[in-house]
Amino acid sequence: MYFVYCLTSDAEPARRYVGFTENVDERLIAHNNGCNPSTARFRPWRLKGYVAFDSKGPALDFEAYLKSGSGHAFARKRLW
Repeated sequence: MYFVYCLTSDAEPARRYVGFTENVDERLIAHNNGCNPSTARFRPWRLKGYVAFDSKGPALDFEAYLKSGSGHAFARKRLW
């Protein structure tokens, strides 16, 4: 399975992050251990939710969409 996940920062609740992974639990641990330079400053992170896909392509497409302008609007309305 492939997952697109949404995180919110406990330190700065307005900070949000969208990512792609094959293991949500390990990826959240990595974010909270500071392994990702773009999220390290805003630790700790909390998992807000995720969407599972059975193939990689659609998961990567959905992640890219959520990081686009219209995807940000969709996420604000439906995911956060």
